[in-house]
Formats: sequence, C-alpha cells, structure tokens
Amino acid sequence: MNRSRSALLCIAALGLLTADANGEIVIRKSGSTWARIDDNGTIRIKGSSVGRFEPNGTVRKRGSSVGSIDNDGTIRRSGSSVGRIEANGTLRRRGSSIGRIESGGTIRKRGSSWGSASNCCGSFGSKKTIAAVLVFFADDYFDN
Repeated sequence: MNRSRSALLCIAALGLLTADANGEIVIRKSGSTWARIDDNGTIRIKGSSVGRFEPNGTVRKRGSSVGSIDNDGTIRRSGSSVGRIEANGTLRRRGSSIGRIESGGTIRKRGSSWGSASNCCGSFGSKKTIAAVLVFFADDYFDN
C-alpha cells in the first residue's frame, strides 16, 4: 500500500511540474520563439532575463521600474499615461488603436499579424501581461 501511495504522489508531483512548465507564456515572432514570461513574471527575450511584470502591474527592466499597467488597463511610462490595453485586447497609444491581442493568441499590429502568444490571452490579466512585453520590450511594436 505504501508503494502505491508513493507512486501516486510521484505521478501527482510530476503532473504539477508539467503544469508549471506549461503555464509560461511564449511569444513567437516570425515563427520563432522571441520571448517567454515565466509564471513568476520574469520576462526572457531570446533566453536572457530582461525584466519582470509584477502582480501589482509594475514593469521592471533590469531591476528598475520603467512603467506600469493599472488594473483598468492604463499603461504608464514614468508615471505618465501613454496608452491602454482594453479588455477585448485592443492596444491603444495616446487614444489611437495600434493593435490587438486576440483571445486565440494572435498579436496584430495595424491589422496585420505581428506574432502570436501561447498559453494565454483568454483573460484580461494575460492580455495585460502580453501588453507589458510589447510596450516595454518590443522596440518595433508600441513606439513605431
């Protein structure tokens, strides 16, 4: 009986580890993996840790706060509002729509496919996470 319990506990533990590994968000650009957001908010681009998206909405780049995304979706850089992520995934810069994060994971910029994200995008929280990466770490998405 003890062996059965031990085996079941091992299987359950492996299942939890697999769920955690699969819980990270992966962003692809041009078909290749470009960024990953770990479950703890660490943002990795091309494998290197570059920042973090914290549960309170703060975005950190190499340890320093560079901005935030408020609960309502307002995007702030150095305290000033620069845009907004809406619940439906529309991403706005100074009021104008520049793109969209679709529930299925497609990331659009000006109507065209820019990339895709996996393990995300059905909730507003996951769309805010993707928006944090696009706004603060993707040089060719938000500022162009």
